[in-house]
Amino acid sequence: QVQLVESGGGLVQAGGSLRLSCVASRSIFSINTMGWYRQAPGHQRELVAGITSGGSTNYADSVKGRFTISRDNAKNTVYLQMNSLKPEDTAVYYCAAVRGAPYRWGQGTQVTVSS
Repeated sequence: QVQLVESGGGLVQAGGSLRLSCVASRSIFSINTMGWYRQAPGHQRELVAGITSGGSTNYADSVKGRFTISRDNAKNTVYLQMNSLKPEDTAVYYCAAVRGAPYRWGQGTQVTVSS
């Protein structure tokens, strides 16, 4: 069973940037899709961005043009570059392995954007 560990969260001012990392315990080459999700207090967990093994990406409308997802199969790592952060981006961000639906989650990393 693959284990996922996120890092890179923190406190940042609005307009700032953060890069989240998700390191897997084994090769992610065979994992079709890796995704970043987030959950804010009082809200359901939502998809932020996904990337397939072929490099195809998809983004939530709310982050298009600001966030970029990438994967480095050689390092078993998925990244989420977040620019132009807004207070509404504040949430716990989770990495997930996806096969139709997420089947493995990381523990999450907190991102807080101050106004």
